Amino acid sequence: MRTELHRQPTSPPTDVRNLGILAHVDAGKTTVTERILYLTGAVHKQGEVHDGTTVTDFDSQERDRGITIFAAAVSCLWDGHRINLIDTPGHVDFSDEVERSLRVLDGAIAVFDAVAGVEPQSESVWRQADRHGVPRIAFVNKLDRAGADLDTAVASIRDRLHTVPLVVQLPIGSEDGFGGVVDLLRMRALLWADDGTFEEGRLPDALREEALRRRRLLEETVAELHPAALEEFCAESSVSEQTLRAALRDLTRTGEGVVVLCGSAYRNRGIEPLLEAVVAYLPSPLDVPPVRGTLDGAVQERPADPAAPFAALVFKVNSTATGRLTCLRVYSGTIRKGDTVLDAGARRHERVGRILRVQAGRHTDVDTAVAGDIVAVIGLKAARAGATLCAPAAPLVLEPPNAADPVVSVAVEARRRTDTERLVTALARLVEEDPSLAVRTDPETGQTVLSGMGELHLEVAVEKIRRAHELEIGVGRPQVAYRETVARGVSGLVYRHVKQDGGAGQFAHVVIDTEPLGATGDGGADGGPDFVFRSTVVGGRVPQEYVRAVEAGCRDALAEGPLGGHPVTGLRVTLTDGATHSKDSSEMAFRTAGRFALREALRASAMVLLEPVAEVTVTVPDDAVGGVLGDLAARRGRVSGSTARAGTAVITATVPLAELFGYATRLRSRTQGRGTFTTRPTGYAPAPNPVSPGQRPGDDRAGPSRSRAGPARPHRGVLRMRRDHTVVLPRGCAPGRPGHSLERQPLRAGFEMEH
Repeated sequence: MRTELHRQPTSPPTDVRNLGILAHVDAGKTTVTERILYLTGAVHKQGEVHDGTTVTDFDSQERDRGITIFAAAVSCLWDGHRINLIDTPGHVDFSDEVERSLRVLDGAIAVFDAVAGVEPQSESVWRQADRHGVPRIAFVNKLDRAGADLDTAVASIRDRLHTVPLVVQLPIGSEDGFGGVVDLLRMRALLWADDGTFEEGRLPDALREEALRRRRLLEETVAELHPAALEEFCAESSVSEQTLRAALRDLTRTGEGVVVLCGSAYRNRGIEPLLEAVVAYLPSPLDVPPVRGTLDGAVQERPADPAAPFAALVFKVNSTATGRLTCLRVYSGTIRKGDTVLDAGARRHERVGRILRVQAGRHTDVDTAVAGDIVAVIGLKAARAGATLCAPAAPLVLEPPNAADPVVSVAVEARRRTDTERLVTALARLVEEDPSLAVRTDPETGQTVLSGMGELHLEVAVEKIRRAHELEIGVGRPQVAYRETVARGVSGLVYRHVKQDGGAGQFAHVVIDTEPLGATGDGGADGGPDFVFRSTVVGGRVPQEYVRAVEAGCRDALAEGPLGGHPVTGLRVTLTDGATHSKDSSEMAFRTAGRFALREALRASAMVLLEPVAEVTVTVPDDAVGGVLGDLAARRGRVSGSTARAGTAVITATVPLAELFGYATRLRSRTQGRGTFTTRPTGYAPAPNPVSPGQRPGDDRAGPSRSRAGPARPHRGVLRMRRDHTVVLPRGCAPGRPGHSLERQPLRAGFEMEH
């Protein structure tokens, strides 16, 4: 069934399969992709990851590191079907590449290690596919390894992914003796020779009884989930091959079950049945619901029809030596070379210069692309990842992929002052290619800060600048994104904003309460809303338009907290009272009052510094467990679980992200290079050692190394007004004792008292 790629015309949507390869690091994603390309005739020589000769790992950093960093799209043909395949990264730092790929895919192959089963990142990408509703089939790889066990891997799929595995193959041989599989649907043996040749034969007598038992188990499992299979099973006490295939296709596309195949990609065993399963079970663009978009607030659908108005989503942008390469998924309509399209979000017209069939680092020109195709185009000047391209006469905006918030930052600067402008250009191009990166200039230090999803992510980004632009740049120690929250708020804080410079003045009087969201069950830094504002003002003392202005001012004040200038999260603010002036009150005055009132309230509140934490899964030999546990404890890690597996221990712990810099090197030294770990951001947690306003933790390991807020300053008390309009001085202030009541009298704007 090997077919030369250039001999095939554009395929209709029914004959297209858009799928991705999802897996944990080192499960064999790239090797599976390479064997698929070789078997389908897309390449004529097998590439190997350890030799740096694979098609999809074409970037120099990928070949040097031996891992997939960038999602790479390839195209091949099998049995009259075009397969557009995206090899996705398996490292958690590049999960945003997986997210953008899943947004444009119709199906996926989840690859699992036959020894390790479901690993942490396998579980993460599975959940990502669940969110996007992408149907999957599973391929249990590396059955030729020592300790490989299909049943154990299938049990981990059932237990950890909470899905129903539908095993359609039985291995022939085990570990190094693995040589083929039994197809449980046709009850035939599929055998591979050492040279990779494939043949089909009769079922071995030694496996007949076990194969019949597993076929019966498959029929019973499918009958429990599929009405047509259940009806035939009850009538005939068995399910035919034809009914099983139809039921497996339905269960895969609805997500009620996952078909499980097995093999060894490195030894070219199991790839042909995997391709047949892709064609048989995974959906075509016509089998998925029509894409939905919005136009002026109204929801519209576009079918996967080449004759419909054109609509496509950009999911990746690459800057190459020959120009800007924009990868897109065509959801409806047809695009031709030379067409003018509309970037619906930016309301900008672009012209398509060339259309390319993507082969990772190589490309083939085509004249047209139709609904269901994944192609790249040259000629678009400004379209970014997440942009919608559509016909100018039929505009539509598709939902873009979700971009994750960066959690780790590093300061970068050009070593030569003359290279500063080149560095700015390189960073802008880098962010354009990877939306999970962010660049900003610190307003206080003037440093250029590059933020990303992890230490490896930033290391790869910096190295890309050095290699692609030949720049010498200096890099500071990575910093994490801290947050601040309120542990104990204040009530009845009064702020009056009065300004008279001639002409119309400004007057705003507000009274606010602050409290932590966690105390009221509303959420906060752990995943709920970051900020909630409400008003309990009665009697029209503050008009509604001014209430909205106060809320806007409070949101302005959340950008910098009193501890160190970090964003404030997990806060509820209640506007309880206020007053207006007939001439001088305005929305601008109340917005200013809201901003300064919340700043004063935060200074008077008990604040807590939050640091990002990550779940770390460490796999180490049994003899290194003690040292690894001690190192995790030194990094303020909290161990949540430990399991033994074939001479190794898998330790799960929650560790502050700031403590994980350099952990890979430390782990290798403690385990003689045999230990591995993965991380998954889980949110924020209070940092130890409460700090004074204007200060940060003094220890580098506890927080950033310098303060944005400057040196420590004395605490400034704020007058508070009770509901009965009596004024309360802060504790320790004269005159009188704490809680001393004064008669109501006009307050000066921003009135404060030193202790």
